Amino acid sequence: MDLQALWLTVRLAAVTTLVLLAVGIPLAWWIVSTRARWRPLVESITTLPLLLPPTVLGFYLLVLLGSRTAFGRAAAHLLGHPLAFSFAGLVVGSVIYSLPFAVQPMTAGFHAVDPAIVDQARLLGAGRLRILREILLPLSARSVLAAATLCFTHTVGEFGVVLMIGGDIPGATRTLSIAIYDQVQDFSYAQANRTSLFLLSISLLALLLLYGHRRSEGIPHV
Repeated sequence: MDLQALWLTVRLAAVTTLVLLAVGIPLAWWIVSTRARWRPLVESITTLPLLLPPTVLGFYLLVLLGSRTAFGRAAAHLLGHPLAFSFAGLVVGSVIYSLPFAVQPMTAGFHAVDPAIVDQARLLGAGRLRILREILLPLSARSVLAAATLCFTHTVGEFGVVLMIGGDIPGATRTLSIAIYDQVQDFSYAQANRTSLFLLSISLLALLLLYGHRRSEGIPHV
């Protein structure tokens, strides 16, 4: 197995999951609590990566992160190198691509909390941040765990987006999914099989841990 690709994949999945939790928790709370007219637009944008082909999303991200856009030039100036074809660019692409897997489970979890509890907290003077920290997150811990699990495993298996944004640079942007593609291209089917089984095992183990945790707490399956 390509150990460089393994380490890069695990690092990318871990960083992406942490960023998505930091972004997804307040975003999901805003979606649940706001009555703003543009909420459907925000929900549509956060869900869009589920529907777009990865190559389409990867192409537009590649253009955005390139030197022809103001954002790409500003990022290159701050980082000292372009975002495209770099680990930082992979993180940006992975965060956008996996955003629905963070926001949707947590939005569902926050919606499931009894509104009366939130209303009582407001009447007692609790602010939005305190309600989120002390009520919604503890009562929605399973949804947050599900979001983290989905984000991590989804990032581990990414192919189209990371290939479009990062290319195939050993030790820099080559993840395990791209390594499998290279192994198949080289007719190294035995290596591709071992790498594929490893990724399959990771995904299955993550789901077993998630559903096993739900069953241990007596949560019915839907």
